[in-house]
Amino acid sequence: MSSEGLSAAAVGKQLDCSRRTVYKWRERFAAEGPDGLRDRPRPGQPTRLTPTLTERILHLTTQRIPKEATHWSIRLMAKYAQATQWQVRQVWAVADLRPHRLKSFKISNDPHFAEKVVDVVGLYLSPPDNAVVLSVDEKTQIQALDRTQPSLPLRPGQIERRTHDYKRHGTASLYAAFDIATGKVHGRITQRHRAKEFIAFLRQIDRSVNPGQDLHLILDNSSTHKTKEVQRFLARRPRIKLHFTPTSASWLNAVESWFSKLERRSLRRGTFTSVQVLRQEIRRFIEAHNAEAAKPFTWIKSAKVILDAVERARNAGCIAN
Repeated sequence: MSSEGLSAAAVGKQLDCSRRTVYKWRERFAAEGPDGLRDRPRPGQPTRLTPTLTERILHLTTQRIPKEATHWSIRLMAKYAQATQWQVRQVWAVADLRPHRLKSFKISNDPHFAEKVVDVVGLYLSPPDNAVVLSVDEKTQIQALDRTQPSLPLRPGQIERRTHDYKRHGTASLYAAFDIATGKVHGRITQRHRAKEFIAFLRQIDRSVNPGQDLHLILDNSSTHKTKEVQRFLARRPRIKLHFTPTSASWLNAVESWFSKLERRSLRRGTFTSVQVLRQEIRRFIEAHNAEAAKPFTWIKSAKVILDAVERARNAGCIAN
């Protein structure tokens, strides 16, 4: 910036620093060239990490929690361990400890967990011949949210802005069937979420798929999937076979990843002045996905790998308790 003729005040304003800082680095560069831009040795004794201090930081991090918080921060650990924040950062980095991070999990207690995992994973890894495998689920109560004031658009140096409050214009539910062979999605938008709507969606799938092929549907254990009306409908259409995932195992249903994309790319930042506008946007997203982004779904882990991992998690929970 200086070589382009900007004054020290102008450079400082653009880089959010003082004129004194600009003068300092100009003078060091003029006197020493690029070497003058290197950080110089700082005064005082270099910071050292002793084995005793390292052990104390690790022990506190993994065995205790601070009185004034639910988890450790660098500042709190430095206070309790009588260390510098630099020392805490170094120990945590080497040990790959991140107390600020938290992951959620839930281990399924389904008594038929193993049987269902083997069934569903088998469909992913080795689909039946002359059959279509669809991952089916519903995203309920999608809200048509409108902002109370017009958003301010993105521009250079300024992110897009919008009001934190919103207006509700109603909700809609989306039934989706993800074809694992092609990645394309069949969708049906409804006002309510009942067995009646689920059967209507099954009829739609039945009409859209070649009648000479079997239909294998992977879905969760929602009560709307198991009513007497649904069972009577399936009895009249033997080519449709349902495969249920274990309870608390939505991660086993491939359509969930597509729902995540829908949420991130369309719904979360969308502005919908009515339910009709929301419906139009969902249809547009499905059409765009099927035309431009659909690709075959690839499942990697075998059923044995999954079952072994769940067993390890259960054992770890027992040990922790």
